[in-house]
Amino acid sequence: MENKPIVTPYNDADGKKAQVERMFDKIAPKYDLLNRALSLGIDVSWRKRAISYLKDEKPMENVLDVATGTADVALLTSKILGPKHITGIDIANQMLEIGREKIKNQGLENVIRLETGDSENLRFDTGSFDAVTVAFGVRNFENLEKGLSEMLRVLRPGGRVVILEFSRPRLFPFKQLYNSYFKYVLPTVGRLTSRDMRAYTYLFESVQAFPEGEEFLHILTKTGYQNPQCERLTLGICSIYTAVKP
Repeated sequence: MENKPIVTPYNDADGKKAQVERMFDKIAPKYDLLNRALSLGIDVSWRKRAISYLKDEKPMENVLDVATGTADVALLTSKILGPKHITGIDIANQMLEIGREKIKNQGLENVIRLETGDSENLRFDTGSFDAVTVAFGVRNFENLEKGLSEMLRVLRPGGRVVILEFSRPRLFPFKQLYNSYFKYVLPTVGRLTSRDMRAYTYLFESVQAFPEGEEFLHILTKTGYQNPQCERLTLGICSIYTAVKP
């Protein structure tokens, strides 16, 4: 298995976790707008597709959304599946504040609770959740296997994890067009609107370094999950990974 470099947003003395927190706090006010604009709105359909993997899971009372950001997945999960309780955690407080406002506007304060939390050190008891979701978050973990292990620990036996993450298209010439857009256009737009020189350059670099596809399925198995599967979406722009706790 190829050893990929650790990619950080700012390449300074802080660890990856601290840099990721700082980056998302800086871009939080424009995060949702940029996501919709830069993906032409298709990111919403990706999230809905990921959540659909949980529709047959029973019971569905407690769901954990890791790296919840501004709570897009938590809100969609509540709308589509209707679990009694959803807990969203993230290390970036400014993202959480925006998420709380969205939850309040939809009257879901009694269903969705957001809190500051570290995916690699979850405060929850073993077996607390029926499902765990992560959208575009595992790529930012400082220690990927530790984060996945913690998510496995808090799942109940038979519970399912659903992970949505960017991947790398393989089909010519879409691969070349996509890489050019991702490497040059997206960082320029992000820089002009979010005023962060590194955030969207880091996005491209972190996707290139992420162990996608079969390599990530191997990591899920190694971590202790069973029946890992992968579905590639939109010509391979992103992928949905699912697995269950034995």
